[in-house]
Amino acid sequence: MKRRDLLLGAPALWTGVAAGLPSLAFAQSTVIKLGQSASLTGAQARYGGDVRDGIAAALASANRNDSKGLKFELVTMDDGGTRDRCVENVKRLIDDGVSALIGLTSGAAAEACMPAIEKGQIALIGTASGNMGIRGAGQTGAIHVRAGYDVEYKRMVSYVKDFGLKRVGYVFLKDTSKANLSAMTQALEGVGIQPAVVVGIDRNTKSLQPAAKQLLDAKLDVVLFTTNAAPVLSIIEHMNKANYPGMYFSSSFAGQDLIDAVATTKRSVVMSLVVPRPTALGVGVVNQCKQDLAALGTGAKLGVTTLEGYIAGRVAVEAGRNAVKAGGASRARIKDALANLRADLGGYRVAYSPENAQGSQYVEMVVIDRFGRIVG
Repeated sequence: MKRRDLLLGAPALWTGVAAGLPSLAFAQSTVIKLGQSASLTGAQARYGGDVRDGIAAALASANRNDSKGLKFELVTMDDGGTRDRCVENVKRLIDDGVSALIGLTSGAAAEACMPAIEKGQIALIGTASGNMGIRGAGQTGAIHVRAGYDVEYKRMVSYVKDFGLKRVGYVFLKDTSKANLSAMTQALEGVGIQPAVVVGIDRNTKSLQPAAKQLLDAKLDVVLFTTNAAPVLSIIEHMNKANYPGMYFSSSFAGQDLIDAVATTKRSVVMSLVVPRPTALGVGVVNQCKQDLAALGTGAKLGVTTLEGYIAGRVAVEAGRNAVKAGGASRARIKDALANLRADLGGYRVAYSPENAQGSQYVEMVVIDRFGRIVG
């Protein structure tokens, strides 16, 4: 792995020479190095890049505004969206001495990394996924800044129930945690619904027409998705050609990619958001994220996925500051700081305890209309 890949998307490294100060100033500062494995290439390159940009904006802002010598560095490695590469990257980052891990962009890969994370006694902050496989009892390293799929699914199916929709189909990626499917099944059972059809798809399949046909044959009122954006868009396209009259619901997994591309389908999608709407500039964290992305100077745009990364970065900054106040920025100090962290980031609150690593239960159901606008 080349050095330029390791530092891709990182805030500019702060040194005494770069700041025009003697090298002693750098020696007196505390640098907290955060490691990330993200899908910067492949089918989810946009998603991974957005999460990275959000984290980088939060850390760069902290570096500009901290007058006490505490600096944050982000080391990002590309995993191409594949589980094995993510595991390799995480092991390397741990061996290279990062203080904490942040913003992994694959829930399935994060789950595969948990043995190495627990062995390394290191915190995994803000995985950009609601994956239930890293949220169960006994997980000691994963610290979450967003709601899990269990909370999302309960909100989704309550809407399904309220709309009076009875024939429900569910589409998910087969290589994701079985705990996710279990969470959806439980959510549906909670409102007295049995899915008419459940379709597991391969994220690398060349054609989703067979999956669309299976859904069409079931004569559904609504299709629920827990996939990245591309399968949602492809299946909608196939079903539209067959004049499917029902509704589509998507979890947050589809991210900003789905919001940006819904207009091409000429159909609306109900979507769960686990961060405030990016259009809600009156919300402090949204407005600050927009400003900090602009200051980053990379052309990164505000959206739900960059905002999720930004919030993870802000949580890491708060934990790092508290760890230093308590005596240092070791992995153990950062984990301790996270275990007791409570923070209002500007209209988005996180609260942890030694018994609760979930941080937030924020979920909002919105409609992405056929013009790509967030309404409802």
